Amino acid sequence: MLLEAVKVSPLIEKVGDHKDFKKLLRTRTNVLVLYTKTATSGDSHLKLLSDVAQTVKGQGTIAWVNCGDSEGRKLCKKVKVDPSSKRGGAELLHYKDGTFHTEYNRPATFKSMVTFLKDPSGPPLWEENPEAKDVIHIETEKDFRKLLKREERPILMMFYAPWCGVCKRMQPIFQQAATETKGKYVLAGMNVHPAEFDGLKQEYNVKGYPTLCYFEKGKFLHHYENYGATAKDIADWMKNPQPPQPKTPEVPWSETDSPVFHLTDESFDSFLEEHPTALVMFYAPWCGHCKKMKPEYDEAAEILNRGADSPGVLAAVDATVHKAVGDRFKISGFPTVKYFEKAEEKYTLPQLRSKDKIIEFMHNPQAPPPPEQSWEEKPSSVSHLGSEDFREALKKKKHALVMFYAPWCPHCKNAVPHFTTAAELFKEDRKIVYAAVDCTKGQNHELCKQEGVEGYPTFNYYNYGKFVEKYNGDRGEAGFTGFMRSLRGRDQEKVVKRKDEL
Repeated sequence: MLLEAVKVSPLIEKVGDHKDFKKLLRTRTNVLVLYTKTATSGDSHLKLLSDVAQTVKGQGTIAWVNCGDSEGRKLCKKVKVDPSSKRGGAELLHYKDGTFHTEYNRPATFKSMVTFLKDPSGPPLWEENPEAKDVIHIETEKDFRKLLKREERPILMMFYAPWCGVCKRMQPIFQQAATETKGKYVLAGMNVHPAEFDGLKQEYNVKGYPTLCYFEKGKFLHHYENYGATAKDIADWMKNPQPPQPKTPEVPWSETDSPVFHLTDESFDSFLEEHPTALVMFYAPWCGHCKKMKPEYDEAAEILNRGADSPGVLAAVDATVHKAVGDRFKISGFPTVKYFEKAEEKYTLPQLRSKDKIIEFMHNPQAPPPPEQSWEEKPSSVSHLGSEDFREALKKKKHALVMFYAPWCPHCKNAVPHFTTAAELFKEDRKIVYAAVDCTKGQNHELCKQEGVEGYPTFNYYNYGKFVEKYNGDRGEAGFTGFMRSLRGRDQEKVVKRKDEL
C-alpha cells in the first residue's frame, strides 16, 4: 500500500532486512541507495528516482531504505546511516562492486543522476558547474530550434563532446565570457556526440569538437575558430563577428626548395635506374611523424649532395597521391623508409629518423636489425580490426572494448600485455570481444578520426556496434577485466529479473 501511495516504481528495490541488503550489494555492482528518515521524507526523491530507474535499467540499481520503520531502523543503525541529520531527511549513498563508493552530492536532477549511474567515477556534467550558470545548456534538438526561433540576441553555440580535451580546456573561458557578456549575447553549449545528433552535425558542418557557430536572428552566419581564445577575445569578437580567415594552405613538400628528389608514379622507375643507390621515404602530408622527419631528411640530403663522391641520393614519395607506387611496395604506415640498390628494393629501415642516422647508413648500408614482431602478428585473443571490417565485426558482439593505438606510443605499449591478458580471460564468451585498431595503418587513420580518437591509446566501449562510452578506467589487467565483468554482471541481473518476473 505504501509503495502505491507514493507511486514508487517497481524497479526501485525496497530493502529493510540487513541480510537482503548484503545480498543486494553482493549481486549488483552499481547501486544507489536512498535512505529516508520516514516513509514520506523521500517522496520528492522517489518520484525522480522512479524515472531514473527506468532509464538505467540493466546498468544500475536503485534501492530504498526507510530508516523510520522498525526493520529499516536496525539496518540503518548497522550501516551507520542517519538521514535525520540531513536536509529533508534523506541521504543518497552509492555502492560499487559490493562496497561503499561515495555519497551522491551532485544535483538531484534526472540528467545528473542518469549520467552518474552510467559512469559513477566519471566527470560531472558541464551544467553542474556553478560557474557555468550563465551558459545556456541545450539538451535536445527541439530545444536548440526553439532557442534559435525565440532569441533576439546574437548566439554563440558550442557543439561539444564530454570527453574532448580541447572542449574541457575551453569551457572555463567560454563560461567566463558568458558571464561577462550576459544580457547582450547568448553563449550556449550542447553535447552533440550522441548519434541522434548526426543530422544536426551535418547541417552545421561539425567535423570535430568543439565547433562554435554564430547565429543572428536564428540564422547561422559564421564559425568561430579561435580555440586558444581568452574570455575577452570571445567578447570582442561578438561585438564585431567576422568569418574565419581562410587558412594559408600548406605548401606541398615537393613544391618547397627541398634538396630531396620528389618522385611520382611515372618517374619512380626511371629515377631508380639512373641512381644505383637511393633511399626513399614514403610519406603522407597529414602524418605527424613525417612532418617531424622532413627537416632531418632535407638536411641529410643537403649534406649528401655536396660531395662528388656521394654514397647515394635521398628521394621521397607522397603515397597518398602516388598510390600505384605505394601499393606496389605495400606501404601501410608512414613514414616508411626503403633502400634501393640497382633499382631493386633491398631494405626497409624503420630506425632511420634522424639526419645523423641517415647519413651514417648511406655511407655504410647495413641490413637493419630484425624487426620486432608487431602486436598484430603475435598470436592472441585480441581481434585486430581495420576500416574494412570494423563495423561488421562489432555488430555481432554485445560487448566490445576497442583500443585505438599507434605502435610507437609508449602508453599503448604499456597497456598491450594487460589488454591481451583480459582478452584471453574472456575468449570463450562469444558475446564479448577485446579489439584493437592500429590508427597509423592505411585507411584506419580516417576511421580513428570518425571514432573521436584524439590521442593514444583511446578506449571505446561499443554495444552491438554502437558507441556507448569512452573507457577511462585503470589500464591494467584488473581495470580491463573488471569493466567487462561489470557488464556481464548486468546481463546476469537482467536474466535473474526476467526469471523472477516469470
